[in-house]
Amino acid sequence: MKGSGRAFCAGGDIVSLYHMINAGKMEDCKEFFRTLYTYIYILGTCLKPHVFATPETLIGFHPDAGVSFFLSHLPGEYLGLTVEKLNGAEMISCGLATHYAHSSKLALIEEQLGKLDTDDPSVIENSLEKYSDLVCLDNISVLHRIEILDKCFSHDTVEEIIDSLESETSKTSDAWCISTLRRLKEASPLGLKVSLKSIREGRFQTLDQCLIREYRMSLQGISNQISRDF
Repeated sequence: MKGSGRAFCAGGDIVSLYHMINAGKMEDCKEFFRTLYTYIYILGTCLKPHVFATPETLIGFHPDAGVSFFLSHLPGEYLGLTVEKLNGAEMISCGLATHYAHSSKLALIEEQLGKLDTDDPSVIENSLEKYSDLVCLDNISVLHRIEILDKCFSHDTVEEIIDSLESETSKTSDAWCISTLRRLKEASPLGLKVSLKSIREGRFQTLDQCLIREYRMSLQGISNQISRDF
């Protein structure tokens, strides 16, 4: 899979869903999610690589399509609630990616992969290794802040997480704490609460169980019966 530009998805699906909801076409919305979750389930069970991002709290939603499963094995509360992005080195460190290569090599990598006639993962792995670059975390990477992440984002509620960050900010005036607080306060309050619970439930569920739960949550999230944040 290859994105066209800076992202794999620019949110066109969300715009379409928004218009369908306003037009009262709820059956079309449900069909959208049935198709999406079937597709994600097939990808997951076939062990094919797939891509995800987590901006959902900003749009009044929750990390869906199996993401609560993945986030539950990472600094997930932080990533899921703040919609923070990880760069290539951070994705390697978290185990979200296996290889990193400079963009100048991408055309060559595509050409070499296109010549392979195999389904042997080790052959593909060896081909990627030839063009991979070694990367190190930047000094400002959030992954150097695991101690404060654990301290602030381990609380039971969103309110307690925000209070903890505000306490840290008042003591240190740390730019990271200030930025993190700002992102949390820009998000949907209900989206934050639902996402926090979803990620924590994901720690005790299989990918299949997370997909089933998230599918049901998604239908509730667009129903306009609980909130119109979406």
